[in-house]
Amino acid sequence: MLTVKRLAEALNANRILMPEPNREVTGGYTGDLLSWVMGRAQSGDAWVTIMSNVNVAAVAQLSDTAVVVFAEGVVPDEAAVRAASLHDINLISVPEGAFAVCAAIARMLEV
Repeated sequence: MLTVKRLAEALNANRILMPEPNREVTGGYTGDLLSWVMGRAQSGDAWVTIMSNVNVAAVAQLSDTAVVVFAEGVVPDEAAVRAASLHDINLISVPEGAFAVCAAIARMLEV
């Protein structure tokens, strides 16, 4: 089982907020158009994005993603972290681009 904690360790991610480290990651989704993500990301997904504003927390909550993975070293703004903390949303950041991060997540989910 792939957990958020295991994913963060494997990606050598910066753990911005991790209230639910044992949450299972069951899939993945990549996108930056928030309305698109809201309608397509699935519960349990690792959502890879470069969007970093407060709306990310709302979309993550509505779609029930397991973790938001900020690619390209993006760090969410303070309002986003505050909103995510209110809803126990896991947030991590990685320096790699979205393509590489998604490939790594896909490989981990194949195990």
